[in-house]
Amino acid sequence: MLRTTISVTAAAIAATCALAACGPVRMGSAAVVGSERISATTLSNEVANLTQAYQANKSKIQLQFPLSEAPQEVLSWLLRFRVRNEMAVRNHVAVSTGQSERALASIAASAGSTGIKNLAVANGLPPDLLPDLGRYEAIQNALVDRMDGGKLPKSTTAQDELGLALDERQCRAAKSLNILVNPQFGRLNYNQLSIIAAANSLSAPVTPSPSPTQAPALKPPC
Repeated sequence: MLRTTISVTAAAIAATCALAACGPVRMGSAAVVGSERISATTLSNEVANLTQAYQANKSKIQLQFPLSEAPQEVLSWLLRFRVRNEMAVRNHVAVSTGQSERALASIAASAGSTGIKNLAVANGLPPDLLPDLGRYEAIQNALVDRMDGGKLPKSTTAQDELGLALDERQCRAAKSLNILVNPQFGRLNYNQLSIIAAANSLSAPVTPSPSPTQAPALKPPC
Protein backbone atom coordinates (compact mmCIF):
# COMPACT_ATOMS: atom_id res chain seq x y z
CA MET A 1 0.00 0.00 0.00
CA LEU A 2 2.03 2.96 -1.24
CA ARG A 3 -0.06 5.60 0.48
CA THR A 4 -0.39 4.00 3.90
CA THR A 5 2.64 1.88 4.14
CA ILE A 6 4.86 2.65 1.77
CA SER A 7 15.85 -13.15 0.84
CA VAL A 8 14.66 -15.47 -0.91
CA THR A 9 14.24 -18.36 1.58
CA ALA A 10 17.38 -20.34 2.35
CA ALA A 11 18.03 -23.36 0.14
CA ALA A 12 18.00 -25.64 3.12
CA ILE A 13 14.46 -24.60 3.98
CA ALA A 14 13.34 -25.09 0.40
CA ALA A 15 14.87 -28.56 0.36
CA THR A 16 13.11 -29.43 3.60
CA CYS A 17 9.82 -28.24 2.12
CA ALA A 18 10.34 -30.44 -0.92
CA LEU A 19 10.85 -33.48 1.28
CA ALA A 20 7.76 -32.69 3.32
CA ALA A 21 5.68 -31.81 0.23
CA CYS A 22 5.06 -28.34 1.77
CA GLY A 23 1.32 -28.79 2.02
CA PRO A 24 -1.23 -28.64 -0.78
CA VAL A 25 0.38 -25.86 -2.88
CA ARG A 26 0.29 -26.97 -6.51
CA MET A 27 3.51 -27.78 -8.30
CA GLY A 28 4.93 -24.68 -10.00
CA SER A 29 2.80 -22.30 -7.94
CA ALA A 30 4.07 -19.42 -5.89
CA ALA A 31 0.65 -19.22 -4.26
CA VAL A 32 -2.93 -20.36 -4.70
CA VAL A 33 -5.66 -17.80 -4.05
CA GLY A 34 -9.13 -19.30 -4.06
CA SER A 35 -9.37 -21.10 -7.40
CA GLU A 36 -6.63 -18.95 -8.95
CA ARG A 37 -3.00 -19.94 -9.19
CA ILE A 38 -0.11 -17.47 -9.15
CA SER A 39 2.57 -19.38 -10.99
CA ALA A 40 6.22 -19.30 -10.04
CA THR A 41 6.87 -18.20 -13.62
CA THR A 42 4.56 -15.21 -13.26
CA LEU A 43 6.29 -14.24 -10.04
CA SER A 44 9.73 -14.66 -11.62
CA ASN A 45 8.78 -12.47 -14.57
CA GLU A 46 7.45 -9.73 -12.32
CA VAL A 47 10.56 -9.85 -10.11
CA ALA A 48 12.66 -9.46 -13.27
CA ASN A 49 10.51 -6.47 -14.25
CA LEU A 50 11.05 -4.89 -10.83
CA THR A 51 14.78 -5.57 -10.81
CA GLN A 52 15.24 -4.19 -14.32
CA ALA A 53 13.37 -1.00 -13.41
CA TYR A 54 15.50 -0.59 -10.31
CA GLN A 55 18.79 -1.13 -12.12
CA ALA A 56 17.79 1.35 -14.80
CA ASN A 57 17.23 4.17 -12.32
CA LYS A 58 18.71 3.08 -9.00
CA SER A 59 20.44 6.39 -8.35
CA LYS A 60 16.97 7.89 -7.80
CA ILE A 61 15.37 4.95 -5.98
CA GLN A 62 15.73 4.18 -2.30
CA LEU A 63 14.50 0.63 -1.85
CA GLN A 64 12.43 0.00 1.26
CA PHE A 65 13.56 -3.63 1.37
CA PRO A 66 16.68 -5.68 0.59
CA LEU A 67 16.81 -6.47 -3.12
CA SER A 68 17.24 -10.15 -2.21
CA GLU A 69 13.67 -10.05 -0.84
CA ALA A 70 12.15 -8.86 -4.13
CA PRO A 71 10.22 -12.14 -4.63
CA GLN A 72 8.51 -11.69 -1.28
CA GLU A 73 7.66 -8.06 -1.97
CA VAL A 74 6.25 -8.74 -5.42
CA LEU A 75 4.24 -11.74 -4.27
CA SER A 76 2.80 -9.61 -1.47
CA TRP A 77 1.47 -7.15 -4.05
CA LEU A 78 0.05 -9.89 -6.25
CA LEU A 79 -1.83 -11.24 -3.24
CA ARG A 80 -3.03 -7.80 -2.14
CA PHE A 81 -4.54 -7.11 -5.54
CA ARG A 82 -6.45 -10.40 -5.46
CA VAL A 83 -7.72 -9.80 -1.95
CA ARG A 84 -8.83 -6.28 -2.87
CA ASN A 85 -10.73 -7.64 -5.88
CA GLU A 86 -12.43 -10.13 -3.56
CA MET A 87 -13.33 -7.26 -1.22
CA ALA A 88 -15.00 -5.54 -4.15
CA VAL A 89 -17.01 -8.65 -5.00
CA ARG A 90 -18.05 -9.32 -1.41
CA ASN A 91 -19.11 -5.72 -0.85
CA HIS A 92 -20.75 -5.22 -4.27
CA VAL A 93 -18.31 -2.49 -5.27
CA ALA A 94 -17.65 -1.85 -8.95
CA VAL A 95 -15.10 0.66 -10.23
CA SER A 96 -14.61 1.90 -13.75
CA THR A 97 -11.41 2.25 -15.70
CA GLY A 98 -11.77 6.01 -15.27
CA GLN A 99 -11.98 5.69 -11.49
CA SER A 100 -8.89 3.52 -11.46
CA GLU A 101 -6.99 5.97 -13.65
CA ARG A 102 -7.99 8.91 -11.45
CA ALA A 103 -6.92 7.03 -8.32
CA LEU A 104 -3.56 6.29 -9.90
CA ALA A 105 -3.20 9.92 -10.98
CA SER A 106 -3.79 10.97 -7.38
CA ILE A 107 -1.00 8.68 -6.20
CA ALA A 108 1.24 10.03 -8.96
CA ALA A 109 0.56 13.58 -7.78
CA SER A 110 1.50 12.58 -4.23
CA ALA A 111 4.73 11.04 -5.48
CA GLY A 112 5.90 14.45 -6.66
CA SER A 113 9.37 14.68 -8.11
CA THR A 114 10.16 11.12 -7.08
CA GLY A 115 7.87 9.88 -9.84
CA ILE A 116 5.25 7.20 -9.44
CA LYS A 117 7.34 4.52 -11.18
CA ASN A 118 10.30 5.11 -8.88
CA LEU A 119 7.98 5.15 -5.86
CA ALA A 120 6.43 1.87 -6.96
CA VAL A 121 9.81 0.21 -7.42
CA ALA A 122 11.02 1.50 -4.05
CA ASN A 123 8.06 -0.29 -2.47
CA GLY A 124 8.45 -3.56 -4.36
CA LEU A 125 5.79 -2.99 -7.02
CA PRO A 126 6.82 -3.72 -10.64
CA PRO A 127 5.93 -0.72 -12.85
CA ASP A 128 3.81 -2.83 -15.21
CA LEU A 129 1.41 -3.45 -12.32
CA LEU A 130 0.66 0.24 -11.76
CA PRO A 131 -2.80 -0.09 -13.39
CA ASP A 132 -3.57 -2.77 -10.79
CA LEU A 133 -2.54 -0.30 -8.10
CA GLY A 134 -4.97 2.23 -9.52
CA ARG A 135 -7.80 -0.28 -9.33
CA TYR A 136 -6.68 -1.32 -5.85
CA GLU A 137 -6.90 2.28 -4.66
CA ALA A 138 -10.16 2.99 -6.47
CA ILE A 139 -11.86 0.04 -4.79
CA GLN A 140 -10.76 1.29 -1.39
CA ASN A 141 -11.92 4.81 -2.19
CA ALA A 142 -15.34 3.58 -3.29
CA LEU A 143 -15.75 1.35 -0.27
CA VAL A 144 -14.66 4.04 2.17
CA ASP A 145 -17.04 6.54 0.55
CA ARG A 146 -19.86 4.08 1.12
CA MET A 147 -18.85 3.41 4.72
CA ASP A 148 -18.45 7.07 5.73
CA GLY A 149 -21.20 8.49 3.57
CA GLY A 150 -18.71 10.27 1.33
CA LYS A 151 -17.37 12.42 4.16
CA LEU A 152 -14.23 11.39 6.01
CA PRO A 153 -14.71 11.68 9.79
CA LYS A 154 -12.87 14.57 11.41
CA SER A 155 -12.08 12.98 14.76
CA THR A 156 -9.10 10.67 15.11
CA THR A 157 -11.24 8.14 16.97
CA ALA A 158 -13.80 7.96 14.17
CA GLN A 159 -11.05 7.66 11.57
CA ASP A 160 -9.46 4.82 13.53
CA GLU A 161 -12.81 3.05 13.75
CA LEU A 162 -13.25 3.41 9.99
CA GLY A 163 -9.78 1.97 9.44
CA LEU A 164 -10.55 -0.99 11.68
CA ALA A 165 -13.81 -1.64 9.85
CA LEU A 166 -11.96 -1.58 6.53
CA ASP A 167 -9.31 -3.95 7.92
CA GLU A 168 -12.07 -6.32 9.03
CA ARG A 169 -13.51 -6.47 5.53
CA GLN A 170 -10.06 -7.07 4.09
CA CYS A 171 -9.45 -9.84 6.59
CA ARG A 172 -12.72 -11.58 5.74
CA ALA A 173 -11.97 -11.33 2.03
CA ALA A 174 -8.51 -12.84 2.55
CA LYS A 175 -9.93 -15.57 4.78
CA SER A 176 -12.53 -16.55 2.19
CA LEU A 177 -9.81 -17.10 -0.42
CA ASN A 178 -7.99 -19.79 1.61
CA ILE A 179 -4.61 -18.42 0.49
CA LEU A 180 -1.81 -20.96 0.27
CA VAL A 181 1.76 -19.69 -0.14
CA ASN A 182 4.57 -21.92 -1.33
CA PRO A 183 6.96 -22.10 1.65
CA GLN A 184 9.82 -21.63 -0.79
CA PHE A 185 8.79 -17.97 -0.84
CA GLY A 186 7.71 -17.60 2.80
CA ARG A 187 4.54 -17.26 4.83
CA LEU A 188 1.62 -14.84 4.68
CA ASN A 189 1.31 -12.25 7.42
CA TYR A 190 -2.40 -11.39 7.38
CA ASN A 191 -1.89 -8.16 9.34
CA GLN A 192 -0.20 -6.49 6.38
CA LEU A 193 -0.90 -9.00 3.61
CA SER A 194 2.84 -9.39 3.26
CA ILE A 195 5.11 -12.36 2.75
CA ILE A 196 7.55 -12.99 5.57
CA ALA A 197 10.37 -15.51 5.79
CA ALA A 198 9.45 -19.13 6.37
CA ALA A 199 10.34 -20.53 9.77
CA ASN A 200 13.40 -22.76 9.87
CA SER A 201 12.61 -25.40 12.45
CA LEU A 202 15.84 -27.32 11.82
CA SER A 203 18.10 -25.02 13.75
CA ALA A 204 15.88 -22.31 15.14
CA PRO A 205 17.43 -20.73 18.24
CA VAL A 206 15.42 -20.51 21.42
CA THR A 207 14.31 -16.91 21.70
CA PRO A 208 11.64 -15.13 23.75
CA SER A 209 8.23 -15.05 22.14
CA PRO A 210 7.44 -11.67 20.57
CA SER A 211 4.77 -9.53 22.16
CA PRO A 212 1.24 -9.86 20.72
CA THR A 213 1.57 -6.48 18.97
CA GLN A 214 4.70 -7.59 17.15
CA ALA A 215 3.77 -11.16 16.28
CA PRO A 216 2.68 -11.68 12.67
CA ALA A 217 -0.82 -13.02 12.10
CA LEU A 218 -0.22 -16.29 10.28
CA LYS A 219 -3.94 -17.06 10.30
CA PRO A 220 -6.77 -14.63 9.49
CA PRO A 221 -7.46 -12.68 12.72
CA CYS A 222 -11.16 -12.44 11.94
